[in-house]
Amino acid sequence: MAALMHAPAEQANIAALETALLLEAVFQRFGHDYRAHDQATIARKLRVLMEARALGTVSALQEQVLHSDGVAQQLLRALAVEPEGPFDDPAFVRELRSVLAASLHASPLPKIWLAECGAATEAWALAIVLAEQQLDARAEIYATVADEARLLEMREATVPEHAVVQWHHLYRQGGGSGNLAEFFEFADGRARLRAQLRAQLRARIVWFHYSLVTDASFNEFQAIVCSSILPTLGPAMRQRALGLFHDSLARFGVLAIDGQLLPGDAHAHCYQAIGAQRNWYKRVA
Repeated sequence: MAALMHAPAEQANIAALETALLLEAVFQRFGHDYRAHDQATIARKLRVLMEARALGTVSALQEQVLHSDGVAQQLLRALAVEPEGPFDDPAFVRELRSVLAASLHASPLPKIWLAECGAATEAWALAIVLAEQQLDARAEIYATVADEARLLEMREATVPEHAVVQWHHLYRQGGGSGNLAEFFEFADGRARLRAQLRAQLRARIVWFHYSLVTDASFNEFQAIVCSSILPTLGPAMRQRALGLFHDSLARFGVLAIDGQLLPGDAHAHCYQAIGAQRNWYKRVA
């Protein structure tokens, strides 16, 4: 009877051990470090994926992850930081407006890299900001995503109509001067960018499959925005990503990251902090 009473606790300990081993395997195999993330959140995400794949244990999931690229991508997608709404951080959007206006107007064809774009709405918000700064006609946006299936979804994404209403107040707090709904068209309770803006977006945005963990620098940019992935990378992969940004950023270009550059970070001495939030940097060397 005592053994039966301790069974749930023992099962919980085994599940925690299995989860630790899985996260270590993800770090060693793919470079993404979720070992220090909130374990309750990790466990919830793993349960959803395990139920979808009819798996009874985390160890069974780990076996599939290590031997199937498709399952590995599903896991990385499940563990990814859930994207915020496009205007959820008004202070960041205000700085986005001022930094891009100051940095890009002198460039005849400014290029902006959205590295590991979290959601289609992130690109929409950037497109709206560029339009309001009168930069949309000549700026080029490169939105990269490591998950190819998610990339396909972003290209045709819509959002619930009520989301646009909820975003409007935050949009105004972030320096928006118009009516956010004017940028959208609505049908069957869903919203997407208006046709004219979508046409500009299609002409100026390039969506493609790209991994900060494995791929090389592919262009020179006047601005790079990476708003979610760095905290998920292990130390070596973080330095690799920062090295990629440095190799890809023009001198006097601007870099936005989710956090601050640390003294030991790759090429940190080449950057000057700008803006009140101290996660915007200008390359000065």
